Amino acid sequence: MASLMLRRLAQAALILLGVAAITFVLLYALPADPARMIAGRSATAQTVANIRHELGLDQPLLVQFGTYLGNLLHGNLGRSYAQKTDVWTLIAARLPATLTLMLAGIFVEVVLGLTLGTIAAVRRGGFVDRLVMMASFVGTSAPQFLVALLLLYLLAATLGWFPMSGYGSFSHLVLPAVTLGICGAGWYARMVRSSMIDVLNQDYVRTARAKGLSSKRVILRHALPNAVLPIIAMIGIDIGQFMGGVVVVEAVYGWPGIGQLAWQAIQQVDIPIIMGVTLTSALAIIIGNLLADLIAPVIDPRIRTR
Repeated sequence: MASLMLRRLAQAALILLGVAAITFVLLYALPADPARMIAGRSATAQTVANIRHELGLDQPLLVQFGTYLGNLLHGNLGRSYAQKTDVWTLIAARLPATLTLMLAGIFVEVVLGLTLGTIAAVRRGGFVDRLVMMASFVGTSAPQFLVALLLLYLLAATLGWFPMSGYGSFSHLVLPAVTLGICGAGWYARMVRSSMIDVLNQDYVRTARAKGLSSKRVILRHALPNAVLPIIAMIGIDIGQFMGGVVVVEAVYGWPGIGQLAWQAIQQVDIPIIMGVTLTSALAIIIGNLLADLIAPVIDPRIRTR
């Protein structure tokens, strides 16, 4: 286990280096000029040049990237161009809101996906199976902003069950979490259905049924624990996707997370914030996958043997 952890940490360092390099190059190639955005439209060319020199944007790409990596090794994500504040301070202030939304969204999509996938597998080939698969296809294909606007119109504006936007209470959390859950549950439902069908055809499941165990006990006790193993890896990936991919949902619901921070930074060409959010999301993916590798052997000891 120790050697595995060391290998994964080394891989994580290389992945973060690659993500930083690719993101930095892409931002460097953007036609937008951060110095012009800071100076304003009425600024003179000399003013823009002075700001560019002050920020080090007039240096070659390799020099800029080397400076950024040097600061990154000391735990410094840089300073926001627009807000004049350390990037880590801005991310840390918004991280709890995103983590709350991320956990709630994953909970909703896992519960929906496991339930619908299991029902579809048990009733394979029937009307319920086709209905669940159709619903999962619609859920995964629907844009997040469309689902969010529909839920806002039906449950907030029309029925008044939930607030339109905001942050701070459970009622504010429900609609954003359900939006993320609906859009992600389809993948889980399809994965669970496929995995459950394979498990239900295994010899030990047929043996359990031959012993006279009820269908509910066979499914919940013997089949489902083995069918959820692929889901663990998906949850690990979702942690990172939720960290960086909830920009639309946070913007629609006015949720003050790092997704909203990234959207504001993109509009302002605030490169330090964009880099900071990107690296935070990459680190979240790495941590999520590492946790999946550690949890999977606990659920199924056979993985440890392999």
